[in-house]
Amino acid sequence: MTRRSFLQTATCVSAGLAVGGATPTMLFAAERANELTPYLTGMEMASTPATLYRAYRSKPVADPETSTWVQIDLGTRAAIDAIRLFPASERMYPGRDQYYSGEGFPLRFRIEASDDPGFGQSSIIVDLTRTDFPDPVGNITQYDARGARGRYVRLTATHLRPVKVGVKGQPRDVLADSKEFTLTLAKVSVIAAGRDIATGRTVTADAEYGNPDLTQQLTRQAREDGEQIYMDRRHLVTDPSTWKRVAFQAEAPRSGVTLEGGIFETTMRHNIAYLLNSYSTSELLRQFYERTGEVTDFKPTGTQVFWEEDLAGSNAGRFLMGAGNTIRWIDDPALRRRLNEVVDGIEECRESNGYIMAYPADTIFYSERAAYTRAWLTHGLLEAAYAGNAKALPMLRGYYDWFNRQPFLPRMLRGAIQGGQGMIANTRVCLSPAGKPDDALVIQRYYQEDAWLAGLARREKEQVWQYPYDRPHCYLLTDLEAYLDMYLATGDTHYHDAVLGAWQLYRDHWQQAGGSISIIEFEKDPPDSNYLQQKLGELCGSSFWVFLSQRFQLLHPDEERYAGEIEKSIYNIA
Repeated sequence: MTRRSFLQTATCVSAGLAVGGATPTMLFAAERANELTPYLTGMEMASTPATLYRAYRSKPVADPETSTWVQIDLGTRAAIDAIRLFPASERMYPGRDQYYSGEGFPLRFRIEASDDPGFGQSSIIVDLTRTDFPDPVGNITQYDARGARGRYVRLTATHLRPVKVGVKGQPRDVLADSKEFTLTLAKVSVIAAGRDIATGRTVTADAEYGNPDLTQQLTRQAREDGEQIYMDRRHLVTDPSTWKRVAFQAEAPRSGVTLEGGIFETTMRHNIAYLLNSYSTSELLRQFYERTGEVTDFKPTGTQVFWEEDLAGSNAGRFLMGAGNTIRWIDDPALRRRLNEVVDGIEECRESNGYIMAYPADTIFYSERAAYTRAWLTHGLLEAAYAGNAKALPMLRGYYDWFNRQPFLPRMLRGAIQGGQGMIANTRVCLSPAGKPDDALVIQRYYQEDAWLAGLARREKEQVWQYPYDRPHCYLLTDLEAYLDMYLATGDTHYHDAVLGAWQLYRDHWQQAGGSISIIEFEKDPPDSNYLQQKLGELCGSSFWVFLSQRFQLLHPDEERYAGEIEKSIYNIA
C-alpha cells in the first residue's frame, strides 16, 4: 500500500486504524488524515488539465515559511456561510499516465473576511497556522464561516508545501519534495445562501509572491457538469421499453468484397505481413498469462513498459482488430490461425466470473486500462467475432455482465485517465448480436454528461478544445462515436444533435488543409490554429474521424459531405 492510497483510505473511513503490525509512521499518517475529517465535503476533485481550468500557482520560492496571499473582492458586503477550497489536479506523475492531486495546497494558512481591502481589521473564519494541515490529496474541503460578514475574503498561506518531483530509480508513482515551494489551488468558492458568490469576482494577490496572470482561475465558473469525480446519475437513466432503435439507412458490407490488385490490396497485404511478423502469439498473450501467474519475472524494457505492461492486453486488442477486419476481405490462412490462437489464449485465462482483461481487476484505474485498454480488447474481440470466431462474443458477454455490476463504475469516467474512451466499448457491445440494454444503461448512469452534450449541440467551440475533465485529445472523437451509438440504441435525438454539432465543429475549426484532424494530446489547439511550428495531425484522429463520419454517412447516405470526409482521411492522410 502506498502512502497515497493509505491516506485516501484513512480519509474515507474517517475512523481509527486497525492494521496488524502498523508502524509509527503509518499510525501518524492515519492520525493526520483524520484531522482532515471536519473539513471534508465528500467530493473528490476531477482533473483539470485543459488550459481554461488550470490552477492558480504563486511564484515558486526556496523558503517554505514564505507568506503569500490571494484575495477575492465579492463586490459588496455579504454574510458568508462557508469557504470551499479545491485542490489542484492537473499534473501527472513523472513518466506515468496518471494525475496526482493536492499539489501546493497550503501547509499552514488562515482565511479572513473584511470590509477593508488592506485587512487592517478582519474577522477570522479559520486559523490553521499553528500546525501542519494534512495533505488533502484530491479532497475538496470546506471551512465553516458561521455567518462572518465582509466584502473581501483573503486566504493567507504562512507555510508552503514543496513542489513534488519524481525520484530517479524509484517507481513512477513515488514523488519526492523538491526545493521549491508554492501556493497552488484550483478554485475557491465563497458559499452564501447555498450559492457561490465568488464566481467571476476579481482576485488579487500579494505583489511579491503572487501570480497575477493566474489569479482569475480561482473564481472561474464551475465546470458545467460539476467539479467532482463521482458520477451516479440515476435521473438520466431511461426505460429500455421506451427506446426506439434507429436503423441505418444504408449498409456497409462486412464481407463479400473481393480485392483484385490496386492500392488497397497492396496496402492490406503489407498489413498482413505486419500483423504476422511484429509479434508472436505468445508475445500477444504474455500479459494475460502474467495475470494468471503462468508467466513470471518478465522485465519490460523501452516501449514495452507503457504499451505492453501499463496498457496490458492492448497489443492483443490491436492485433485482433487488424486481423479480424483484414480476413473479412482477404482470408489469409496464417492470419486466421493466429487470430484464433489469440482468442483461445484469452479464453484459457478467463476467470470464472467472466473477467477476461489482461490486467488484474483491482488495477483498472492504473494508467489508461479502464478506457483505452478495455476498449481496444473489446473492439478486437468484436472484429474477431465478425470474422467468424465463435468464442469471442460469448466471452465479451460474460465480461460485460461482470463489468456492468461493479462498484467502481461511478469513478470510471473521471477517476480513470481518458475515462470517456471506455464508453465506446459498452456501446459497441450493446449494438452487437450479444448486446443487452444494460450496456447502454451504464453509459446513461455513470458516463453521460448532459451539459457537455448541450454545449456541443449549441456548437460551442470550448467544448472541444477545452473539454472540462481531461486533456484535449483526438480520442474525444471516440466519446462522440459512443454517443451516436446511444442514439442508435435509444432513438433519443439529443444524442444525435450533440454529436452532429461536434462533427461540424471539428470539420470547421480543427481540420487542416488536406483533412487531418488537429486535436493533439498535450498540445494547445485553439480553433482554426493552423500552426506551422507544432504538431497538427495524428493518424488516430483521422481514423476516428472516419468511423464517426461513416456512422453519419450510413444514417444520411444522401449527404455527400460525410463520404467526402472519409475519402479525404483515407487518400490524403492514411
